[in-house]
Amino acid sequence: MLRITELKLPIEQADTLIHQDEQIQTAILKRLDIPASELIRFEIFKRGVDARKTHAILYVYNLDVEVKNEARILAKFKKDPHIKPAPDTSYHVVATAAHPPKLRPVVVGFGPAGIFAALILAQSGFQPIVLERGKEVRKRTKDTWGLWRKNTLNPESNVQFGEGGAGTFSDGKLYSQIKDPKHYGRKVIQEFVKAGAPPEIQYVSHPHIGTFRLVGMVEEMRNTIKSLGGEIRFESRVDDIHIENNQVQGVTLQTGEFIATHHLILAVGHSARDTFEMVYHKGIYVEAKPFSIGFRIEHPQGLIDRARYGKSYSEDILNKLGAADYRLVHHAQNGRSVYSFCMCPGGTVVAAASEPNRVVTNGMSQYSRNERNANAGIVVGITPEVDYPDHPLAGMAFQRTLESHAFVLGGGNYNAPGQLIGDFLANRPSTTFGEVMPSYTPGVTLTNLDTALPEFAITAMREAIPAFARQVPGFDLADGVLTGVETRTSSPIRIKRDDNTLQSINTKGLFPCGEGAGYAGGILSAGVDGIKVAEAVALSMTQLQ
Repeated sequence: MLRITELKLPIEQADTLIHQDEQIQTAILKRLDIPASELIRFEIFKRGVDARKTHAILYVYNLDVEVKNEARILAKFKKDPHIKPAPDTSYHVVATAAHPPKLRPVVVGFGPAGIFAALILAQSGFQPIVLERGKEVRKRTKDTWGLWRKNTLNPESNVQFGEGGAGTFSDGKLYSQIKDPKHYGRKVIQEFVKAGAPPEIQYVSHPHIGTFRLVGMVEEMRNTIKSLGGEIRFESRVDDIHIENNQVQGVTLQTGEFIATHHLILAVGHSARDTFEMVYHKGIYVEAKPFSIGFRIEHPQGLIDRARYGKSYSEDILNKLGAADYRLVHHAQNGRSVYSFCMCPGGTVVAAASEPNRVVTNGMSQYSRNERNANAGIVVGITPEVDYPDHPLAGMAFQRTLESHAFVLGGGNYNAPGQLIGDFLANRPSTTFGEVMPSYTPGVTLTNLDTALPEFAITAMREAIPAFARQVPGFDLADGVLTGVETRTSSPIRIKRDDNTLQSINTKGLFPCGEGAGYAGGILSAGVDGIKVAEAVALSMTQLQ
């Protein structure tokens, strides 16, 4: 196969998938200067969008092409950087179980990292046991709606805890900037497609799935793991890790049941604070890490569409490209960086608390992204060296303080505190909503957000929003809405691991994994980390057989 990169076609030509294929084929023949009889087949590896010229938006394709006389074509284009042999992006199992293990590997947590760790172990014959503190995804969905509609929080089954992890109630973004030389991200995407995701996520540049589709996919992946000998246990919170001579011996559940294992994958997500405390008190090495804090910001989606698509804006462009998004960064005069986080086109702001009497916000979209508002986190980076005591759990305590204060500002009933953008910039309380109605449920209580975050964060955000408006006209819309607080941008800790074995640096047999351990940030990177850790476990267990 050949890999042709940076092949550009006007977006107007791709009216349908059939028409797209015809246009691509014509472009391939022209690019390689060959007759149609020499082209065997092609497939889209990646499709991006070049919108730098808003009057002439282009699709940019990377294509894998099978042709006759490949050697002759490679020789002809040997100096062309955009025509090369296609790399092997298929997944290769690194180790398989010679027989079912006596002590099975245990995976704690069934979010993206835990799902892929368990899947790889199951596909390799190691029959993992998965322990998930929350409920299976459909029961969990009912509990989550209990907070959104009835102001009732279940601390063990919510946006953060349960089958699928926090990513299930999100935009379902499947892109990342991590280095991925072994193409594990490709494996993640392919497994999602097998489980029911739209096939186009394999090649679009910013793939997403959306919550409703994720629910069914998570169930399908659970069934696959079980069919391969894996065991998945819900409502099974791990309350203790047993360690002897710096080696994991097993875990104890909240029921008192002990499960023996010498290979424990800890993939608990960024909000398992009680587990973080337990890990720290067991003497497992933990360190504080930077994260970010801020608010959710909402605008009419149409405002963002017009700002981003410019002269090309039309219903036809929206049908082809979907609701527009943005990525923004501003370096404030006080030395702080302010940036957009987890932007959700056509989505909603959701209640994401996992502890009683605290308010946390997040963003979510369905696959269609057709809700009236766009939302994103506008957040400010913080570090343990500067902003909170250099203690492994200090960032977690800092999050709790902000979330508790937000609960009070919102009225003490899981309503979130909110403020219109114009009022926030002028530092005056908001009293009535304008053009933009907030999407957060249970509800938004208008107030002044001036005390919702530390002064340095408020100052930096007041400077950043007008600066963002110079990139996205209308971003400082007076009637836009800010909703607080966003504190779960990433884990406040890192359970440090050895770079080679991926085991805890001071506890053999413990494999920190995913976002909660400080090694991922989002669905795709968490899935990739799950694969890496599963391979490390498989290699370790193979050496013992």
